[in-house]
Amino acid sequence: MSWTHPLDGVDIRCPQRPYVHQQQRKLLQVNFLVSSAEDVTIVTMVDYKVTVYTGNLASAGTWNQVSIKLVGTDGKSPRTPLNSSRKRRHLSKDTMSYSTVFCPKSIGKLVLIELTKQRNFLFNQDDWYPAKVEVKSPEADIYKFPIYHWITDSKEHKFREGTALLVFNDTHAQHARVTEIRQKREDYSWCVETGIPSCIHVESIDQLPRDVRFSLTKKVEMDFTAGKGLAELELEAWAHWIEQWTDIDDITYLRVGNPSATAEYVREHWKEDAFFGYQLLNGVNPMLIQRCTKLPANLAHSVSEDMVLSNGQSLAEEMKKGNIFLCDYKILDEVQPNTINGKNQYLMAPLVLLHHTDEKLKPVAIQLKQTPAEDNPVFLPSDSEYDWLMAKMFVRSAEFHVHELVSHLLHTHLLAEVFAMSLLRNLPMVHPLYKLLIPHTRYTLQINVLARQLLISKEGLFSKYTASGADGAMMILKKATSAITYTSLCVCDDIKERGLEGLSHFYYRDDGLKLWDIIHGFVDKMLKYYYKTDEDVQKDCELQGWISDIFEKGFHSQTATGGPVTHTHTHTHKHAHTHIHTLINLKSPWCCVFSGIPQSFSTVGDLVKFVTMVIFNCSAQHSAVNSGQYEYGGWMPNVPSTMQLPPTTRKGRANKDRMLKTLPDVQTTVHSMAILWVLSKRSTDSVFLGQYPEEHFTEPTPCDFIKEFRGDLGVLSAEIKARNSSLEVPYTYLDPEQIENSVSL
Repeated sequence: MSWTHPLDGVDIRCPQRPYVHQQQRKLLQVNFLVSSAEDVTIVTMVDYKVTVYTGNLASAGTWNQVSIKLVGTDGKSPRTPLNSSRKRRHLSKDTMSYSTVFCPKSIGKLVLIELTKQRNFLFNQDDWYPAKVEVKSPEADIYKFPIYHWITDSKEHKFREGTALLVFNDTHAQHARVTEIRQKREDYSWCVETGIPSCIHVESIDQLPRDVRFSLTKKVEMDFTAGKGLAELELEAWAHWIEQWTDIDDITYLRVGNPSATAEYVREHWKEDAFFGYQLLNGVNPMLIQRCTKLPANLAHSVSEDMVLSNGQSLAEEMKKGNIFLCDYKILDEVQPNTINGKNQYLMAPLVLLHHTDEKLKPVAIQLKQTPAEDNPVFLPSDSEYDWLMAKMFVRSAEFHVHELVSHLLHTHLLAEVFAMSLLRNLPMVHPLYKLLIPHTRYTLQINVLARQLLISKEGLFSKYTASGADGAMMILKKATSAITYTSLCVCDDIKERGLEGLSHFYYRDDGLKLWDIIHGFVDKMLKYYYKTDEDVQKDCELQGWISDIFEKGFHSQTATGGPVTHTHTHTHKHAHTHIHTLINLKSPWCCVFSGIPQSFSTVGDLVKFVTMVIFNCSAQHSAVNSGQYEYGGWMPNVPSTMQLPPTTRKGRANKDRMLKTLPDVQTTVHSMAILWVLSKRSTDSVFLGQYPEEHFTEPTPCDFIKEFRGDLGVLSAEIKARNSSLEVPYTYLDPEQIENSVSL
């Protein structure tokens, strides 16, 4: 039989004898009489006040009956319904529900809760999204349980108390950790790819666990198709025109809505040499340019160190001063171009020399193919208008491919997926690193599934509207994956490696280094709060499993990797067991160098740097290479996705008519615009860097660290806005207020 308290509406079921209510209750206890034939015994019950927070997502509430069991260090509570009374049958979206759980005695410090959702006849499939649960104990202690998880079945789901615990400090729930990881590995299985980072093994977004899918808001606002972009840009009428452009000014008819000041500037200045150089520093791909201290061996002999530049100085003198820079697109060499609408397309692998003078960066020589030859002239600013303009346009088309496939897709999207998958598969929710990194994985898995389906698949938009096509794109991705180094992923090291410390007006560097320092300081405080010594790092088997999974699935266990070098190195990694000698083929432009990707962590400092890199690349770096895509690429001549004629083999043959025939046709132009529009448009439920709407950390000190982090980001944001107010072309992509927390676009 059962007795129902008139205030709480919670059933207390006695497994032995019925309770007899004594009509008296104290603040933290209820007294009952248990009768027998011989005597009468008073039983004291203690109560736990439970507050359930249902999340603020569409369909987060449920009509199914939900029950809770509390598990403490000294025992368990009975399983208690949370919504059994008529008044509280429905656990509604974005609401708090109150219940009381009665126990015969205190069950000690709470370790975890168990939630169960029972389906009923009317609402058989009625999922529930609890955000968190708070419990007030009889001792007046408050326990917080972060959840943020869709409960879709009738199984028992365990959630840990919010205090972050490393595996060797977790004395009460080791089995729960193991069980959670085992289930996660079933939910998130690897699809191992050859030559590129592995990804989640699903065929469609419907197979993704619900926790990592888009919210309804995101889903509705981001219909990931070019058709969505065509409709929003009002370009449907042009979508099937395969004719050539007959006048460059006709492209202005495609300008719709209210273009930003930057987009207007691009349209007006795209032909200028100074703006060509500016984009290599502050456009959407500031990742390729490097200081040139020696002319590349494969640059034609017509470019020599004796060459005199516009300021009267020789090339050799300017190289010594550190004023000569190089962009080398050799990764595009030997890529078989695509065919679009029955026409062969063309993709070059240029070499570009640039000169930094008068605080401006300008191109001084362009060789469009890697191998010097008589039919591969070096174009100069002194050549005819169209010779020089078309040479720069072929470079910008090459830039489109390196940016989209290497800097954007590989270095942010695909690696972010590896970081997220390894996190979900190796670290339980109670682990401090899980709590720190899970906000930076939001929407990443679904956006990448969509990218594989709709962008880079055989029938995807890259196959239809770019020079590389799907096969060429995969070849570029594989070459780029083999060339990744740890240095290239850490902005502080990358800037130094490329020799870019002294360039003026390099806002990506300026803002990026400040952001790195802020993120590093935040991560340093957070991780040192939990890892007191290097030994703590070394003995955290879950942490070591995380980095091992990343090294294997993201970087294919490469200790040596392809990359440009000019002389032989011997490297010794301080955490490796053996010396790693680079294998150098001096005749090859792709030589092997030490990758530097960690296989394990030995010190707290190593861990802090790697986690800083993960957060930076999932947030700031993605913003830098993603947010400006439409601003810089919406004016097609500035970033052509393909070229329909090859470059001229001799100077003096380029003209306006050839330029127009070389540019993408109308159909390709509007679809490329639509893709870039969709890829750079945020949803209204975006979460920005420093914002943590989900409260995974519950201890006061880590929460204080988050507040300090947010404050530091606010100071930097104000500094960037003040600087931008006086710039002709503001650089906004690394303003913390514009940076999303994760790769979600």
